[in-house]
Amino acid sequence: MSTPCHCTRLRMATRKVAARYDAALEPTGINVAQYAMLRAIERRQPVSLTELGRALDLDRSTMGRNIRVVEKLGLVATGRGDDQRESVVRLTDHGATVLRKAGPLWEGCQTDIEARIGAERLQALADINTLL
Repeated sequence: MSTPCHCTRLRMATRKVAARYDAALEPTGINVAQYAMLRAIERRQPVSLTELGRALDLDRSTMGRNIRVVEKLGLVATGRGDDQRESVVRLTDHGATVLRKAGPLWEGCQTDIEARIGAERLQALADINTLL
């Protein structure tokens, strides 16, 4: 009998966890990936797409596509940085408002996930990210 694929198991778990966060954030109109991106923008703004991609471990083209989605929602604005070749992004007032509303919902989901998974397993998850 073969061993179950670790990658498949992790991907299934990731989808289940993301679905919980997405459901929690649904009243704000954003998903957990967009929440993470908006938080990263908030911490670094104005931030270049290249720097943001590095921070979120996404390639430049994926970052650009993701930014266009939240830009159409009116959550971020893009412009030129000091280096005119580089695009920068910042939160709009609407984006900051959505992020403020999403924060407590995300926190509630965090607490629920921590209770379900437990501190030891969450530490193992953190260890996986540093080991790979």
